[in-house]
Amino acid sequence: MEISLQEVLFLALGGLAMFLFGMKYMSDGLQNVAGQRMKGFLEKGTKTPVRGVLTGILVTGLIQSSSGTTVLTVGLVNAGLLTLKQAIGIIMGANIGTTVTAYLIGFNLTAYALPILTVGALILFFAKNKKINNVGQVLFGFGMLFYGLNVMGSGVKPLKDLQIFTDLMLNVESNAILGVAIGTVFTMIVQSSTATIGVLQELASQGSVTYLQALPILFGDNIGTTVTALLAAIGTSVAAKRAALTHMLFNVVGTCIFLPLTILGIFPEMVKLITNNILVLLPGFEGSWDTLNIRMQIAQSHGVFNVTNTLIHLPFVGVLAWVVTKLIPGKMAQFEAKTKYLEPRLLSQPEVALKQAHQELIRMGKHSREFFGESIRFFFNTKDKELNPMYMEQREQLINKLDEEITNYVVQLTSEKRLTTEQSNYSTTLLHAVNDLERIGDHADNIVELGIYATENKVTFSEEAVKSVYAMAKLTEETLKLSLEAFEHNDHELARKVIQNEVIIDNLEREFRQGHIERLNEKICSGIGGALFLDLLSNMERIGDHAVNLAEYVLGDMGTIERRQVKYYSSMIANEARKGDQKNKK
Repeated sequence: MEISLQEVLFLALGGLAMFLFGMKYMSDGLQNVAGQRMKGFLEKGTKTPVRGVLTGILVTGLIQSSSGTTVLTVGLVNAGLLTLKQAIGIIMGANIGTTVTAYLIGFNLTAYALPILTVGALILFFAKNKKINNVGQVLFGFGMLFYGLNVMGSGVKPLKDLQIFTDLMLNVESNAILGVAIGTVFTMIVQSSTATIGVLQELASQGSVTYLQALPILFGDNIGTTVTALLAAIGTSVAAKRAALTHMLFNVVGTCIFLPLTILGIFPEMVKLITNNILVLLPGFEGSWDTLNIRMQIAQSHGVFNVTNTLIHLPFVGVLAWVVTKLIPGKMAQFEAKTKYLEPRLLSQPEVALKQAHQELIRMGKHSREFFGESIRFFFNTKDKELNPMYMEQREQLINKLDEEITNYVVQLTSEKRLTTEQSNYSTTLLHAVNDLERIGDHADNIVELGIYATENKVTFSEEAVKSVYAMAKLTEETLKLSLEAFEHNDHELARKVIQNEVIIDNLEREFRQGHIERLNEKICSGIGGALFLDLLSNMERIGDHAVNLAEYVLGDMGTIERRQVKYYSSMIANEARKGDQKNKK
């Protein structure tokens, strides 16, 4: 029979494209249905490695993407929300969760692909409710997945009669490492082990690949999928790189264990034994290994491989963490994005709970102050190894996380309606203070972004401009420090000092702006450098304002009055000084 290469390529590649689209579309729909809860679920379900594995299985089973789960986990590690050991458990579970699609393909639902597609399309076009629309997306993607599989099957069917292909498969059977290499490279290109295993199942169902030829390729597919996480870890923190490397090591070591067992014929017998003696207990399972179609046999082998590989590695989570730490040396983040003082069990005791929230707020303030100081250092030296962009991003995410957690804690406390008037007023003060500290973090982050922009565009500053920034930054950081001490100890004297300092900061900003205009006129500064300089001053002035807000919370109504008085007398002195300057010029 003559084989049309064009027809094989069109059907095989077109079917694969539809399969990948269906897989991605279904995964996106499932993630939309799950929403942001998946992120919170990953954060909270990882207290032990076993719980981490179960969480990874559940999340991956729900969103149908081990790469998606792993990339999300790498992001959480990068943000300091998960430790390396917690991430390892999730990654192990993700490998098991991804087997669900292979089992679905094993059921051979291609006959129902078009009806499922139709139902999904109808929901997508006519459903107005967003949640129902997401369900339509899942069904449409599911139907497209199986329809693409059907089209791809038509394309690969002639391959079993192609001598080159049959010779290649015979080489795989005699050289299992070649099969692993084929699976790895193919999955690296496609970026989805689920897709490549689906292709493998379809090739096997057409008779192009035997079960024993499929196993080494299957192991390679599991290694290839780790590339996605490795790519996601580029430019991230040391901890995130270690998490991604763990994913690769987990699958490589698993292949090194099970490939020799496959060559010796032990692994296939193990899969048969499990199928015939354990799965027979499941409801709806009938028959034995010999009654399963080849698609389901591959799915079953994939499942057994990932489950047993996880059981082997689970006791050695600490060892894995140690190995990747040695392979990727470097300093971990100096902080974790978690609260220290917010204890939910104390919510029944408002007085104690408010003190805990106060302590957490002071901790948040410390991070906001340090972040501001680091942002100024970073602005003038973005190549600083300690203050790299990922570290700065971690610091900002920590402040945002503390803002969210403290706010939720205080709101939950006030909703109990057990607070006295004084306690209720103080809880409101805490919420305002938290918002001020979060805004200080935002302004510090703005300075970081200005530093990155200045470096990328090779912006330089005059010596006078640099001195001006450092002078204002020093006073701003000192004022912020005083405001936090005043808030922590309810110190009225320090609070008044903060108000006085803030007026000086405002005056410095006006003075430095005027100096900038003069330098522009004298063409000492460039336009772009000047714009960045003014943005720096503006961000520091706003930080000073938020520091004064903290001082006013301490002083109460008197704080506002004192601030107005200080500003009034300061403006009078400034006006007198300006008049004196004008007389001297005359």
